[in-house]
Amino acid sequence: MLEKMRDFFEARLDGYDKHMMTNIASAAEFYPFTAKMLPAEEHSHILDLGCGTGLELEEYFLLCPSAKVTGIDLSQGMLSALEKKLSDKDITLIAGSYFDVPLGKNRFEAAVSVESLHHFTKEEKILLYAKLHAALKENGYFILTDYFSLSDEEEKMHRKNLVALKAEQGICDDEFYHYDTPLTVKHETEALLEAGFSNVEVLHGWGATYTLKAVK
Repeated sequence: MLEKMRDFFEARLDGYDKHMMTNIASAAEFYPFTAKMLPAEEHSHILDLGCGTGLELEEYFLLCPSAKVTGIDLSQGMLSALEKKLSDKDITLIAGSYFDVPLGKNRFEAAVSVESLHHFTKEEKILLYAKLHAALKENGYFILTDYFSLSDEEEKMHRKNLVALKAEQGICDDEFYHYDTPLTVKHETEALLEAGFSNVEVLHGWGATYTLKAVK
């Protein structure tokens, strides 16, 4: 049965970190790698979309202890776990959807998202990425680490399966339900460029997981 996104993560808070680090291929590599791609200058202000329990932020604060982070996540339970782990850091946490939360203008040196954005369509992402683009300072950038479909056919299959499941379960609202529908790297890149980013490059890959850098 499909679960609403917030409910899905709230129900899996216990053991979430262990699951991510042991069951997700190459997680022990891509979390530190992602952190290294973020600004190391003192007091850098970073936005984390779908920060969860802060696995990438634990790595980042080792490199930049004075960083200021704004994190957004649907799950209050996840945010509470993050706050407990990193209580001595400069973190502002917002419970809500990053599609709805205002991000402001020219606020952040960089933004990051890890294993969060593979649930949404290209059209939904373009709107989000345009808002993110405006929130970054001049020469700011976005680091995205996520897993992707490896072909157009795979991408279409995931989306078709979600539509079928919603129909079978009589779901007709516009809320987000937890079901993975990753884009291809090509379509993700197109979404970022259409949202206004000037350049997108692939920094590294681990199987179906890649780290992309999109520069304002």
